[in-house]
Amino acid sequence: MKKTITILLMDPPYESENLTTAFRIMDVAARRGHHLNVFAYEGAAALAFAKQAQHPNPVHGKNLAEENHPTTKDQVVGLHAAAEQAGGKIDWVNCGMCVDERGVGEFAAGRRGSPADFHTSCEASDGVLVIPTK
Repeated sequence: MKKTITILLMDPPYESENLTTAFRIMDVAARRGHHLNVFAYEGAAALAFAKQAQHPNPVHGKNLAEENHPTTKDQVVGLHAAAEQAGGKIDWVNCGMCVDERGVGEFAAGRRGSPADFHTSCEASDGVLVIPTK
């Protein structure tokens, strides 16, 4: 039985292990075909930013290909693909106020929204998970 789960993310990319855990939870849910409503708030509004780019690591002597540093935008796109393949869907909403404050309004996936979208998603969900900042 497919469930609808709403998840609120608040941490910016690469700053907290909370996001690693959140992406793992979302990946399992997506691959099982559940419907996910994700609200990216505060720093998390940059997770799907389209202009993220991989980089080399000259400190370790690695070029771009050797470093193969993942971007969170690619993880977000991958979640959408996994959900679609399993018959689920993801509604990834980037807080409009938050993206404006940070200049990250171009998305690789998802859409612009407001805190009202989070409220609406919560009301329509079987469960809600809030992953706060530190």
